[in-house]
Amino acid sequence: METILLTFGFFIAVIFAMSIGFIIKGKTIKGSCGGISALGMKKMCDCEEPCDNLQAKLDAGDADAQAEYREKFVKKAEPQFYEVK
Repeated sequence: METILLTFGFFIAVIFAMSIGFIIKGKTIKGSCGGISALGMKKMCDCEEPCDNLQAKLDAGDADAQAEYREKFVKKAEPQFYEVK
C-alpha cells in the first residue's frame, strides 16, 4: 500500500511541476510537427485495397470516389518520393 501511495504522490508531483512550467512559460500546447499531412502524403497506410467507406462509394458509382481510388490505389509507373522538410 505504501508503494502505491508513493507512486501516486510522485505522479501528482510531476503533474504539478508540469503545470507550474506551463503557467510560467505561458505557451499554448501544440502538436509536434503537423503529422503525416506535413509530409505531403494523403494516404496514411500502405493498404492494398480501399476501406469499406470508399468501397461503398465506388459501388454506388461516385465519380469523386473513383478519382480518389485511382489516385491512391492504381500503381504508377515510377515510384513516388516525399520530401521531408
